[in-house]
Amino acid sequence: MKCPKCGLMQMPGPTCKSCGAAVDAPAPRPGPPPVQVRRPAAPSLPPTQPLPHAQWSPPQAEADAGRIRRLSFHGAGGSLFGIHIVNIFLTIITLGIYSFWGRVRVRNYLLSETEFEGDRFAYHGTGRELLNGYLKAMLVFGIPLALLNFVPDLLDLGVVVKAVAAVLAYGIIMVFVPLAMVGARRYRLSRTSWRGIRFSFRGRVADFMKLFVRGALLTPVTLGLYYPFFDTRRYAFMTSHSHLGNRKFDFDGSGRDLFGSFVLALLLFLPTLGLYWFWFLAKKQRYFWDHTSCGVARFHSTVTGGRLLLLRLGNLLLLVVTLGLGWPWVLVRNARFACAYLTLEGPLDLAGIQQEAQVATATGEGLAGFLDVDFALG
Repeated sequence: MKCPKCGLMQMPGPTCKSCGAAVDAPAPRPGPPPVQVRRPAAPSLPPTQPLPHAQWSPPQAEADAGRIRRLSFHGAGGSLFGIHIVNIFLTIITLGIYSFWGRVRVRNYLLSETEFEGDRFAYHGTGRELLNGYLKAMLVFGIPLALLNFVPDLLDLGVVVKAVAAVLAYGIIMVFVPLAMVGARRYRLSRTSWRGIRFSFRGRVADFMKLFVRGALLTPVTLGLYYPFFDTRRYAFMTSHSHLGNRKFDFDGSGRDLFGSFVLALLLFLPTLGLYWFWFLAKKQRYFWDHTSCGVARFHSTVTGGRLLLLRLGNLLLLVVTLGLGWPWVLVRNARFACAYLTLEGPLDLAGIQQEAQVATATGEGLAGFLDVDFALG
């Protein structure tokens, strides 16, 4: 800038460096306005709305809905054969008394080798319970049946007395069999557990007795055509009254769905020399399992008639070749077969299952043992 007094050119300042006169600094020239860069504000989300990336992970309920659970069997025929040989030896030297303890050892082995969701089943029955149940069954049913069957013939009491005795014996059997089926189911489930939680059966004997008597009368009257209805209702009763702790099993099938397959099996029985019956049994097994549920989860079976036929033929051949000593391998084959074709699909709240043990005696099991019949749990 130039001093107004002495005319000296100098840098801008409040006074002249030569004469000391006051100098007014010129106002700065206006420049271009500064450019302001605005950043977009982050989108605001409601407090209850999850973050965008969380929308891509499936909820746990949806992941569990499509889960498939399987049973697995880890037993071996050789291990069970050792138990079987000891059972035979001790049963012989105890005149049959040890057979009840031997039955417990076999059941304990089969259940302890069966696994579901990383845990194995357990059997809590005892040989003494089975023996006491068998003795009670003999006193209540065995002795009366023996008297009605043999006393009239031994004493030659006449045709009328024999006819009355036969009717009474038939009536006792009509009560005996359903009572044995319900009792055996109740006892075996009450002595079976998984993860420390007991199974139970809560069906009433009177209700099943009505169902059984009706089916036993209608089946021969209809020349066997009522069989699929009777068998389905029997299975429905046994399943829908079964529990694992506080978790109830359910069945929603109907006998009419199996009626057509049953009639076809009867028509093809002779042309196929009875072999087509295995295909009907496989379909019935698939139908029963596919209509059985535990809470929301449902069972599913993929067994086929051909594989069922091969299993039965293989078991028969094994027993014939080994003169019966291959029975432990037959049990192992059956257990592996049952686990291989059965799954449980859908959500299953395992943490919500709580203990609700029920009291059960071995009398029904003794009735089944007295008849020498093994009533299946399914």
